[in-house]
Amino acid sequence: MNDCIFCKISKGEIPSKKVYEDDKVFVFHDISPEAPVHVLVIPKEHIASANDIDESKSDIIAHIYLVIHKIVRELGIAETGYRIVNNCGEDGGQTVNHLHFHILGGRSLKWPPG
Repeated sequence: MNDCIFCKISKGEIPSKKVYEDDKVFVFHDISPEAPVHVLVIPKEHIASANDIDESKSDIIAHIYLVIHKIVRELGIAETGYRIVNNCGEDGGQTVNHLHFHILGGRSLKWPPG
């Protein structure tokens, strides 16, 4: 998508503080962090939301979780705990229509969230 901010970030057209990148995903620091550690994991392929995941997209979801496994160790939050969040749709709090997963950690996270 030409106007998608996350597509532009993953292509390097908009600057970001990159954490990790491979041929399928891009991971970067959130510009409005809600925790001491707050990064976003996005597929490079434009997928609008979790509603657009089907069997043909299951490989990218598995890959995202493998990357999360690696990233939380590199960021030092694997042992203390972290939260993975995916917002879907307007009422779910999704503000960018590109599938993304928030990784939050570095402090005690309360439940329920907002």
